[in-house]
Amino acid sequence: MTDLAAARAARPGRARRARNVVRTEGPAAARIVVTVAVAWQVALWLGADQPPVFAAIVPLVALRGDPMTALGTSLQRALGVVAGVLIGLGVLGVLRPSTATLALVVAAGLGVGMVLRAGGGLNIQVAASSLLVFASASPDSYGLDRAWETAAGAAVTILLAPLLWPPDPHRILTAVADDCRLRLTRALTGTAAALGTGPAAARDNLPHVEAEVDALHANAARAREAERAITFNPMRRRHRDTVRLRARRIATAEGLCAHLTSLAREVAQLTGREDLAPDLARAARRLPPLAALTARAIERTLDGEDPRPAVTAARACLNAYVQADDRPLAVTLRRPFHQLLVDLDQPARPTGEAPSRN
Repeated sequence: MTDLAAARAARPGRARRARNVVRTEGPAAARIVVTVAVAWQVALWLGADQPPVFAAIVPLVALRGDPMTALGTSLQRALGVVAGVLIGLGVLGVLRPSTATLALVVAAGLGVGMVLRAGGGLNIQVAASSLLVFASASPDSYGLDRAWETAAGAAVTILLAPLLWPPDPHRILTAVADDCRLRLTRALTGTAAALGTGPAAARDNLPHVEAEVDALHANAARAREAERAITFNPMRRRHRDTVRLRARRIATAEGLCAHLTSLAREVAQLTGREDLAPDLARAARRLPPLAALTARAIERTLDGEDPRPAVTAARACLNAYVQADDRPLAVTLRRPFHQLLVDLDQPARPTGEAPSRN
């Protein structure tokens, strides 16, 4: 009876999770289904005499990940296929199939893929398409069919992706900014707290901070994608200025990562040194309130509020630390905080005003 009751109690939770998955993933799946069907039908209207699978593959690939990257992925795939087909046909028109010819085709495809990035990294699609042409029994017909069907699928994807349940970059960046705020605050205050612990805890803090920094870099890349995507999204035009401002704030947050890593590394290296025990004890009292005030300035920046009052309060705390302790360890630990406050003050500082120096 106990197991049965537990199973019954778990059902609402599973049902709720299933509804959340459908609510989250359903629109993306519907976009893919509709776009694949339209691309297939358009290719048939254009005269495809075989099932136009190449046209259908483009939206399936372009829309399977972050929907905001659909334009870039579609362009990348279309450019890669066309360039790869031309390379494969060109090489086979001059040379007979052989191992050396295969190596030449792939090398040429990778070389062109370095140029045809379409906003991404190496476009491996060029080499893949040229290799498929090389392996085909009738490369001429295969290459041409693949090229025009892919172009048709890319055109349909680019046209429909912004119109069918388009992603909301404003809402997405709101969540990204919240995540950035949490991670920055956690890394900063956690490092300040680690200073008053043993060397093992201080060393363990460093990989935690590095993980937070990696996530912040990923958030900043997502913000850049959102800023690019909204340019091609007529359904979200009213949010363009807001998205740009929020993306700029997230870029500011990313710029703080180097200072956070530097602080965590210094704390990991200095904590536990017996010759610095008195200096570390003084720093352990001074750093947590300074970290809390700096974290408040970070929060205000990412919330779109004026960070200057919080920056001023943090700088006053920093200056008090300067007056109280001029030992080398204190100078070393203050340096990342000074850089953090300079970066946070940059958006608010009037043009021509120089940053303060400690």
